[in-house]
Amino acid sequence: MNRTVKIPDATHPITVSPTGARVTVRIGGVTVAETDKALSLAEASYPVAQYIPLEDVDQSLLDRSTTQTYCPYKGDASYYSVKTPDGTTEADVIWTYEHPYPSVAEIAGYVAFYPDRSEITVG
Repeated sequence: MNRTVKIPDATHPITVSPTGARVTVRIGGVTVAETDKALSLAEASYPVAQYIPLEDVDQSLLDRSTTQTYCPYKGDASYYSVKTPDGTTEADVIWTYEHPYPSVAEIAGYVAFYPDRSEITVG
């Protein structure tokens, strides 16, 4: 499949920078991730997304999904579902760009959580 690749510019800026504060993610009251190494990705007019090193996510709660999406600025995204100890599953709540485009290469090895389906605390 031929995919359009777009480079961030003044009309669609993307910046990636260290968050500089502790980031904690909870789903269903369960801490799923906690890190001091998060990256903040600001893209155009979207809310800033917190990208967390995969190593700082509780792997025992993750279930890799078959879902995939494409972003012309970042590349192919893969997804994880989270299954909490009480048996609740939050499907495709985490996304990751395992091989992001060079303009956002810093997010390789990091994951982000949908903020409307998880509780993300910064600081």
